[in-house]
Amino acid sequence: MIVAAVVDQKNKVGEVKEELVLDGGFVVPDKVVSSNNCRNYNAENERQKTVENLYKQQHITQTLDFVKKMRAEYGKLDKAEMSVWECCELLNSVVDDSDPDLDEPQIQHLLQTAEAIRKDYPNEDWLHLTALIHDLGKILLLPQFGGLPQWAVVGDTYPLGCAFDESNVHHKYFAENPDSKNPAYTTKNGVYKEGCGLDSVYMSWGHDDYMYLVAKENKTTLPSPALFIVRYHSFYPLHRHGAYKQLMNKQDEEDIKWLHIFNKYDLYSKSKVHVDVDAVKPYYQSLIAKYFPGKKLRW
Repeated sequence: MIVAAVVDQKNKVGEVKEELVLDGGFVVPDKVVSSNNCRNYNAENERQKTVENLYKQQHITQTLDFVKKMRAEYGKLDKAEMSVWECCELLNSVVDDSDPDLDEPQIQHLLQTAEAIRKDYPNEDWLHLTALIHDLGKILLLPQFGGLPQWAVVGDTYPLGCAFDESNVHHKYFAENPDSKNPAYTTKNGVYKEGCGLDSVYMSWGHDDYMYLVAKENKTTLPSPALFIVRYHSFYPLHRHGAYKQLMNKQDEEDIKWLHIFNKYDLYSKSKVHVDVDAVKPYYQSLIAKYFPGKKLRW
């Protein structure tokens, strides 16, 4: 069972006195983990200014109406037909302005994450593929897919239609969001019922929700935790700070166990040491064939 595997495999991410060791070949000094040097949004440099400006635009502009319109438009999946691997290669030209830690090509981040997980969880091939595809929705930045601005593609995600929790990064900019002035959206649960399940919640629009729609509508056979990871891996207010938990149902509570495991690799496997793409390509193509029926997906 998937849940039992979480319990059994957790200890494979070995923590020692001085460092966190990911068996995939990445050593993370303890001071990095404990001081939150990853996702440091307060450092004074030009990249941080770019990051803060992105969140300012995102928090002011993303409303519930905006999200509904984007889901309706991109839910048509009429922008392209291509394989998952073709999408990986297409993503190589994208740089994520919301990430203060990463300025490498996106395909390297995907493969570094996937390969680190593969070493630690060799029997969970669905998790290897999930790591490979989790950021593919960032193709929304490319002209062929609408050339959306960075604030509508990347960055942390959060629910719309309820109060903006203070754990959201750069929370101050929500004061200028029109939804902050709508009484129906300013209570803790807003338009939702407690325990409704995150699948019923409108999340801020971006690459997470788009890739979730692509996978779901193309009838992937990936298990529930995989789709949960894809849709909520940027939902840091929930999985790092525990905000919005009242909206979760029992399935969410099981699936988030895998997201907590995945997130360690998503954050800490970022490296300047590149993965040999040609060497690992056949393995990941075999997983794509296993979990995505048909060679071409609608995007």
